[in-house]
Amino acid sequence: MKTETLTVELAERRYPIYFTAAKDALKTDLAALRSGGRRVQVISDARVLHAHPNYLAQAGFEDSEILSLPAGEPTKSLQYFSQSLSALANQSANRDCALFAFGGGVIGDLAGFVAASYLRGIDFYQIPTTLLAMVDSSVGGKTGINLPEGKNLVGAFWQPKAVYIDTALLETLPPREFAAGLAEVIKYGLLADSELLENLFALDGLAADSPELPAIVRRCCAIKAQVVAEDETETAQADGRALLNLGHTFAHAIENVAGYGEYLHGEAVGIGLSLATRLSVALGQLPENEIARVDQVVRQFQLPTQLRAPLRVGDLMAAMQRDKKNRGGRLRFVTMEELGNAVTTDGVDTKLIESLWRDAGAS
Repeated sequence: MKTETLTVELAERRYPIYFTAAKDALKTDLAALRSGGRRVQVISDARVLHAHPNYLAQAGFEDSEILSLPAGEPTKSLQYFSQSLSALANQSANRDCALFAFGGGVIGDLAGFVAASYLRGIDFYQIPTTLLAMVDSSVGGKTGINLPEGKNLVGAFWQPKAVYIDTALLETLPPREFAAGLAEVIKYGLLADSELLENLFALDGLAADSPELPAIVRRCCAIKAQVVAEDETETAQADGRALLNLGHTFAHAIENVAGYGEYLHGEAVGIGLSLATRLSVALGQLPENEIARVDQVVRQFQLPTQLRAPLRVGDLMAAMQRDKKNRGGRLRFVTMEELGNAVTTDGVDTKLIESLWRDAGAS
C-alpha cells in the first residue's frame, strides 16, 4: 500500500505525518535508526499496551525499550516527568537516543516534554493511539505537563521528527474516549472550516470504522499544520496559533477545578465550545440561533454542553486567570465571527463570563 503523507512546513525544518501504511513507515524509520547505531526508547501507558500488546513488537521495538506509565490525566505531572527522565538516565541514553510516544494526548505531551528536556533535547516521534491525539495533540510540537494550579503550565515547543497515524488503533478505543476526540474535530470546523462543520452536521455519528473518518482526520491535521507553520511558537499579537484554543480557556478551567481526570479533555472542550459560542453571541459576533446549532453538533457526537455537577464560579474564574493566553492580566478568549471563522478577543467583562458559567451549571 502506498504511504499517504502530509508535510508540516516550519521555518527551519519540516516533518511528515504518515496516514495510510503508517505502520510500514514506522518500521522503516525504526530500522534506519537502528542501522545508524542509535538507541530508541518508548513511553506508553499500561492501558494502551494492554489494548495493543503486539503493536510495538511488530514494528520492531523490544520490551526492554518500553516505559509503561499509569493511564489518565494525572500522569501528565511532575512526578511522572521526573520518573521518565530517570528511566532514560538509568538506560544511559545519550543525545542520539530517539524517544517515541505511544499513546494519547497525555503520553504525547509528557513524552514530548521529556524529549525536549533530556540532555537539552533529543529526537522525538509520535504514534498517537486516540482520536484526540491523531487530530490535534500529536501535531504541532506543544509539549508539557500540568501543575495543581493549572493545565499545561510547564512545557516546551518541541516538534516531532514524524507522526504515524494508524486509524486501526482506534478500534479498541472506548466510546467515551472516541467521543472526546470528536470535540477537537468539531473545534476545527468551528474555527477554520465551515465545510467540515457542515459535513459533521450531516452525519448521524462517527466510529473507528466509519469510511468518512480518515479524510476527517487528515483535514484536521492539515488545518493544524497550516496554523502552526504560520505561528509556530504562538507569538502573533492576535489570532495565529492561539485560535487552536477555541473553547479551551473554559475547558482547562473545568479540568482544573473538577480535578484532572473527572472530565476527559474532550468532554470539557465540548462544554467550552458551547460557552465560546454563547460568548460570541453576547459580544454581537454571532446571531443567537447559532447557539442551538453548535449545541446540536456537540451533543450529536455524545459530548456534554453543561457541567455534570456544579463547580464554584469563583474557582473557575481563578483558574481562567492562570490561562497562558492571557495578556497584561486580562482574560483572552477565542470567539467566532461566523461558524468557521475564529478570532482572538481581549478585554471581555468578567461579569459576562461569570454569567455564562452560571448558565452552564456553575454555582
